[in-house]
Amino acid sequence: MSAPSLSALAIINARLVDPANDYDGPGAVLIQDGRIVEVIHGAATRTPDGVEVIDAGGLVLAPGLIDIRVKTGEPGAEPKETLKSASLSAAAGGVTTIVIQPDTDPAVDDPAMIDFIQRRGAALSLVNVRAAGAATQGLDGERMAEIGLMAEAGALYFTDGDRVIANSRTLQRVMSYASAFNALIAHRPADPWLSEGACATSGELATRLGLSGAPAIAERIQLERDLALVEQTGARFLADQISTEAALDCLARARAKGLEVAASVSINHLCFNEVDIGDYRTFYRLDPPLRAESDRQAMIEAVREGLIDVITSAHTPAPAEDKRRPFSEAAPGAVGLETLLPAALSLHHEAGLDLIDILRPLTCGPAALLGLDAGELQADAPADLVLFDPNAPVVINADNLRSKSKNSPFDGRVLQGKVLLTIVGGRIVHDAR
Repeated sequence: MSAPSLSALAIINARLVDPANDYDGPGAVLIQDGRIVEVIHGAATRTPDGVEVIDAGGLVLAPGLIDIRVKTGEPGAEPKETLKSASLSAAAGGVTTIVIQPDTDPAVDDPAMIDFIQRRGAALSLVNVRAAGAATQGLDGERMAEIGLMAEAGALYFTDGDRVIANSRTLQRVMSYASAFNALIAHRPADPWLSEGACATSGELATRLGLSGAPAIAERIQLERDLALVEQTGARFLADQISTEAALDCLARARAKGLEVAASVSINHLCFNEVDIGDYRTFYRLDPPLRAESDRQAMIEAVREGLIDVITSAHTPAPAEDKRRPFSEAAPGAVGLETLLPAALSLHHEAGLDLIDILRPLTCGPAALLGLDAGELQADAPADLVLFDPNAPVVINADNLRSKSKNSPFDGRVLQGKVLLTIVGGRIVHDAR
């Protein structure tokens, strides 16, 4: 290791898991002035003088997680979640970059709102806070938002969040305009007419529980339309929050045609299926709704095979009064920033996926998709890191989550994977050693 300044930090005796560089093995990392100065693969034989040293004890050191789908209540509904509480939750979960969704009040549909979120996030000095801009004004699905100006202000991509842009002409205009400067458009596929009023996936279970259901085919129908528009416009596209096996087939065909199409899945749809609704447990009231076990297994295999580019927490805070209602009336969504990593590690412990394959769509996958200078253990990369014990048991207690809302479907579960240290820009923002 080269000689550092007195402010430098060395993390030694670690198991480095770096999907971007296809490395999983022993090593050490030297940090200085907020960036990685040196990465050593193999056992480090010496430590430079004048350096704070952290002995990882063989635990996993990986790039910090990047969560591209985080909702907050700020601005407009701060009792649900603020940028500060979301950032604290992210730091505790090993998430070093969060991308805020535009469905706030007012909506993030102009450059001033992008600037507000990023300035407010930077002032917190916790994790990297970035913003996604609305694709349409006020998320109305009809009038195209100021995509170009928001991109200049720093918006990472454009989406109407959970709202479907049903008007094909509007989405065509959005894609055509965005493709002119290579902006990414994200859209969650759900046929709005088949899905209207639904709170579950159609089938025997929904019928037995008396719940209004939408057929799983609603996702495929909408995705086929979106991909046809991508083919026509040449837009960069993210199929957001896919959850069915049929959607994976559509995605594979689009990529075979050479379309620039990526896909994300929420951690909830990798860990739960429709049976988890059980006796109307509203923490499992999600959007999209939980699917059949065959769909969940197909999603897991897609992660293993690299067909899924991004895993998100789909962090959607909802206070108790919005969840303690009849299932069909409960607010959809779940918090997930603090549980994202241990939940993802269940795919390693229970489904046998390699750590490097699980971390890829949590680190370098979203970084590459959004063009971020992040997501890898490489000299001159930002020192955004997470140190965790992949085998340590963690009992999830929703009351102890840092989120202002406690609507976690993992409440009471025992997971494996404890975040010990989160570093952002060379600063320790969470320390549970």
